[in-house]
Amino acid sequence: MGSLEFFRIFASKFVYYMQIKVVAPKEIGGRIVLPASKSISNRALTIGALAGSNETVENVSDCDDTRVMQAWLRERPDTIDIGAAGTAMRFSTALLAVSEGTHVITGSERMKNRPIGILVDALRQLGAQIEYVEKENFPPLQIVGNPCLQGGKVYLSGSVSSQYVSALLMIGPMLKNGLILKLIDEIVSRPYIDMTLSIMRKFGAKVGWKDSCSIVVENEPYSPCSYMVENDWSAASYWYEMVALATNADAQVVLPKLFDESLQGDSRGAEVFERLGVATVHQGDEVVLSKNGKRTERLDVNFVEMPDLAQTFVVTCCMMGVPFHFTGLQSLKIKETDRIEALKKEMSKLGFELEVRNDSELIWNGRRVVVKNADEMAIDTYEDHRMAMAFAPVALVDGRVVINNPQVVSKSYPHYWEDLKSVGFEIDVL
Repeated sequence: MGSLEFFRIFASKFVYYMQIKVVAPKEIGGRIVLPASKSISNRALTIGALAGSNETVENVSDCDDTRVMQAWLRERPDTIDIGAAGTAMRFSTALLAVSEGTHVITGSERMKNRPIGILVDALRQLGAQIEYVEKENFPPLQIVGNPCLQGGKVYLSGSVSSQYVSALLMIGPMLKNGLILKLIDEIVSRPYIDMTLSIMRKFGAKVGWKDSCSIVVENEPYSPCSYMVENDWSAASYWYEMVALATNADAQVVLPKLFDESLQGDSRGAEVFERLGVATVHQGDEVVLSKNGKRTERLDVNFVEMPDLAQTFVVTCCMMGVPFHFTGLQSLKIKETDRIEALKKEMSKLGFELEVRNDSELIWNGRRVVVKNADEMAIDTYEDHRMAMAFAPVALVDGRVVINNPQVVSKSYPHYWEDLKSVGFEIDVL
């Protein structure tokens, strides 16, 4: 039995005791088929359900977040366990509010501690019947669906997760009076909102920005249509990281089904990686990554439109020795974990002391200190897939890295460890 096969079996039975050692190859190169975008998949599935059919959504992601969406949409149980899937929790809450029947939606312990009160309050303004089963402002929720909600105008802070915004927008065409969504404060992750609008239009919705902070959705029902999900630019970021950190000058990775004109805001990460030495060449429906010989002396980036790439760039810059000041990270505190604190703690294990400002900025001054017993350190993943994937490439610089609970990658990139092994990484279960 191979180590990865053993890993999968072992992980399924003893998820809280898993630990692997990642050993880097001398060179990086290969062709990697990434998972489909879970962000697009879950939006298309939600809208497809509202349109009356999901059968025409193609290349759907095989990650945990999408599987739980597909499962409950297929089976329609009275109690829906969404696990750790934050996107599915938010989209499903809105979808259930305009669907027939009474349901309870719940999740993992971490999910029960992720706030959802902002979305619930907005849905209640539209007439939805939602009650908290345990703690106020947190799942589980009991939802009495009503396909005839009146709709109207809702004010929502634009500084919270864009998933709240998208959840409301997607049910807009089902509301008798449509929806006018007024966003106040700074709008974070706007590309994800634009992604939602684009997919809605594909299914026949009449929706658009009225001005810089208002979105209008007309009462025009969806129509089923064929929809192809593109591959995941967020997953691509870890291969950019590996090319940036690779020691061989001819490092090259080919990634199929990634498009220049992408709906995904994380595709803009390619422009930032250009400054860290990674060139992107588009060839039809694939991209080719290679080294370009560049290396900025310092990196200052606002991540407000691509927060899911923050972990990738923090690790990349530290391992390259590039000081940075990253802003626009306010949404990181309500992700799978508090990613700001998780990054600060885990980078300190590697000798990098990060400064946190205003709960939304991370700064590193370029110095790395020697850590006692560094060989005994293991990176904790906090039930967060992006912690595991962003830290694995550390092995390219340090030779090896030990990661706890690596099975969390199944949330968005189930075959991540297999893909690393295919380009020469050694993955050993400890």
